[in-house]
Amino acid sequence: MLIFTLDQAIAEFFNHCLYEKNLSVKTIRFYRIDLQQFCHYIETNRFPFEIQLIDKTHLKGYLKILAPWKPKTIKRKIATLKALFNYLEYEDHILVNPMRKIKIKIKEPLMLPKALTLEESSTMLKQAYASITFTDKNKYKYLEAIRNAVVIELLFATGARVSEIADLKLSALNLQAGTVTIFGKGGKQRIIQICNQDTLSTLGVYCELFKEKIKAADNFLLINRLDKKLSDQSIRFLTRNLAVSVNSSKKVTPHVFRHTFATLLLENDVDIKYIQSLLGHSSIMTTQIYTQVNLEKQKQILSEKHPRMGYSMALEQCE
Repeated sequence: MLIFTLDQAIAEFFNHCLYEKNLSVKTIRFYRIDLQQFCHYIETNRFPFEIQLIDKTHLKGYLKILAPWKPKTIKRKIATLKALFNYLEYEDHILVNPMRKIKIKIKEPLMLPKALTLEESSTMLKQAYASITFTDKNKYKYLEAIRNAVVIELLFATGARVSEIADLKLSALNLQAGTVTIFGKGGKQRIIQICNQDTLSTLGVYCELFKEKIKAADNFLLINRLDKKLSDQSIRFLTRNLAVSVNSSKKVTPHVFRHTFATLLLENDVDIKYIQSLLGHSSIMTTQIYTQVNLEKQKQILSEKHPRMGYSMALEQCE
């Protein structure tokens, strides 16, 4: 068996991720961050740099280093190490996978997703359109306002993740059929129907105004001021600034629109299995968190539907 250093092993692992598994740029970026941190830990503590000599003792020490991080981040970093050592074991670079020798249980607190109410989402959408001034259609401010309205429309109409919206290409949009094709995690594809004619009209106007810029930007649908692909971070800034402009008390992110999409559909009695499909969740367990979100809706249901509301019985007050 050849002696592999950790650097060599990681380099081969990344080739596997890029050219065999075809993982997303985002996943590769997080893998790189996590493995750089692990390498730093090994080097700092002067532990063996040969992968065959890294054992569960070294990994347990690394887990202690990770302890102050958020549970979700710890789980991701552990998953990265598992992916690395599983690959090395599969390729027979190591005889024993040290990750299999460690029992790890991380309890992640249940965080209910934040969502906008129907009124709040309507206010946000109206403000996006109110920002469009028609005094000079040649100025960038006008084009930017149109694009911003399109971003909000797409977030609200599809419930897509911010990266899925930013990565949309013109070919994903079919205005005649009223559909947008979303490419999700793991390359999974889902088609979302856009049924609102105003939304489709706005998308049509945008595509016409930006057709040359879109073509020049490798056909990415959403374009920034430098005529390049609009980034995830720019969309986050956009939604945050929009929330500020309407004096929202909530911290509004693109993911809040995703939660709003799911929550409002659920409130309108859409079957949770359909919502799972629309969101691109592989497990319905992920989608079921939305059943716990809206306490106002819960109050309305129980006040209107609970059988006890039909009984008029109470103890007489004692004097």
